Amino acid sequence: MQKTSSILFLSAALILGGCTNTSGDVYRRDQAMRQMTVQNGVVVSVRNVTLEGNRSGIGAVTGGALGGLAGSNIGQGHGSTAGAIVGAVAGGVAGHSLEEITTRETGQEITVRLDNNRTISIVQG
Repeated sequence: MQKTSSILFLSAALILGGCTNTSGDVYRRDQAMRQMTVQNGVVVSVRNVTLEGNRSGIGAVTGGALGGLAGSNIGQGHGSTAGAIVGAVAGGVAGHSLEEITTRETGQEITVRLDNNRTISIVQG
């Protein structure tokens, strides 16, 4: 029962952690009804890049909790306590890394030469 609820909790955390939208067609509410400046130019180059993943702490906390639960099932008495501590630390590190890796995405770096001969670079998902 405890394993099942731990797996469900981890699955829910991973699914909810991935709910972001980086489309150019979606604006945040605070961007609505604001004046925007538009500049004309020519695209000079486009290259694929990797956008690093989230580091919100959700992965570390979830991993730490699950690792602590798993580690507490090892041994009895002080062994159980030590197992919980080691499990929590290892789970936290693993959860932090897992969150960052699973939320990475491919993006593009677009280099544009503006009409005023200034060159800018824009990175987007």
